[in-house]
Amino acid sequence: MPTTADPQLSVWTYPWDVADRGLDPVIEEIGGLGLNMVSLATSYHAGRFLQPRGLSRKSYFPEDGTVYYRPSPALWADRRIQPKRARQVDEDGDMLRALIDQREKSGIAVSCWTVCLHNTRLGMLHPADVSRNAFGDPSYFALCPSSPEARAYARTLARDISENYRPDRIELETASFMGFTHGYHHEKDGVGLTPEEDFLLSVCFCDHCRAHATTAGIDFATARGWVQSALLAAFERERPERTFPDFPARGIGTFAGVPAFHALLEWRNEIVTSLVAEIRESAHPATKIVAVSDTAPHLAALDPERAAAASDGLILCLYGASAEAVYGIADTRKAIGREKFLGVGLTLAHPAVAGPEELAEITRTAVDAGADGLNYYNYGLVPARRLAWIGHATRALRG
Repeated sequence: MPTTADPQLSVWTYPWDVADRGLDPVIEEIGGLGLNMVSLATSYHAGRFLQPRGLSRKSYFPEDGTVYYRPSPALWADRRIQPKRARQVDEDGDMLRALIDQREKSGIAVSCWTVCLHNTRLGMLHPADVSRNAFGDPSYFALCPSSPEARAYARTLARDISENYRPDRIELETASFMGFTHGYHHEKDGVGLTPEEDFLLSVCFCDHCRAHATTAGIDFATARGWVQSALLAAFERERPERTFPDFPARGIGTFAGVPAFHALLEWRNEIVTSLVAEIRESAHPATKIVAVSDTAPHLAALDPERAAAASDGLILCLYGASAEAVYGIADTRKAIGREKFLGVGLTLAHPAVAGPEELAEITRTAVDAGADGLNYYNYGLVPARRLAWIGHATRALRG
């Protein structure tokens, strides 16, 4: 693992940005920013991306739920849920392979930023494997981590990438549950959901969760009935009204007075932890596997300490956090031990960080608190002068 004097410093990057700007110029720019790693999106979802430094375009709409490498047919032969190679790979070339091939010469290590279960394309194709709320309604953008086929998909994804490309690291995004409110296309809510109600709609009650939770001794029917009753009451109100005002500050402890539901929430952590462990076991041992914590633990059911124990470490996304708040990772450092990697994700997006001095302070604070590395978001989404803040931060870090 990197030492405090030589942390892993990476930038999250899209393959279409590498292709647009050119491999050699991107590698040169990343190295010039004082970075020693690139975190390339290897499996990703749809969106609309403003590209302020784009050479051939200023906005981009990637395909939904595709992978940005060349999958091995042999590894996927017996899998019901199959990856789809993005057209961008065929049109522009395999940017992951290009970065891997240049790794020794460039000195830039390669990490694969891999979205696991957030996949609307696959959810629409495999509705039996998506998360469902207490009323049985599907969240098509979220494959459920309780689904055996969804788990097999995530495991095979990591095995495929690690065996055939041998990156230094794979960063697991959404190897977990997801929330009801996600930023899906034209989301509508005329009720005015409170935070606790949004969470109740997020908890999965699919058949896979029912089967596994019941086997684990969870009173699934009672938990589901309570959630349904609570939501139906909310849907009858004239105006929003908090029923659990200490949520989300208390996390799942807020629901300790509802034993069946609280037990279900605790059990969800076990499902996610075991999936992370299975992915680590399936991947090639030469590639490090780290779990990305990019949403509230109560939503994802990704317990940082357990996830770190099940893998090679963590990346905690602390977008918009102050230096004082970032120093709080010292508690996580102590909890997971020195042998596990601990990274911090920081964003350059306005207005999360005010300027280069603040970014430098937060970077230094993260390392002082025990971070082994930092990831900056995102290479292609910010203007050149803001991207340069990374260089200021890495120079300040190295004195």
